[in-house]
Amino acid sequence: MQVSTKFTIAIHILAATEYFGKDYKVTSDFLAGSIGCNPVIVRNLMKQLRDAGLIAVRRGPGGIQITRPLDQITFYDVYEAVETSKDEMFRFHENPNPQCPVGRNIHAALDDKFRDIQKQFEDDLRQHNLGEVVGDLEKAIQKGA
Repeated sequence: MQVSTKFTIAIHILAATEYFGKDYKVTSDFLAGSIGCNPVIVRNLMKQLRDAGLIAVRRGPGGIQITRPLDQITFYDVYEAVETSKDEMFRFHENPNPQCPVGRNIHAALDDKFRDIQKQFEDDLRQHNLGEVVGDLEKAIQKGA
């Protein structure tokens, strides 16, 4: 469960879609300009967000639409949609020496702790939602930041 830039880009996609969607046709090219990345990356993430039911993508004049209220889209929902390496937050070194007392027992000493940390991380992601992000963005934009 390592968090890549896909997670933050996906949140950017959703926030920009909400912010600009009333006035502009939001497309992958439009979003790529806001994010500062290649439109192919945006399209791949949009497919994952669509497959997760978070957005609807309409070809032609339709653009992108968010499918449910922002306060009902948690960070965990986005994380689940776009991150592919979710199994373990911490990648363990592969070959601790079984002849060494530390190497032989390091998993026993750490595995439960790492599982607890991962669970807490996932619970924390569930506590934040896209509505908070868009609200904070709108405040910052109004301040002229």
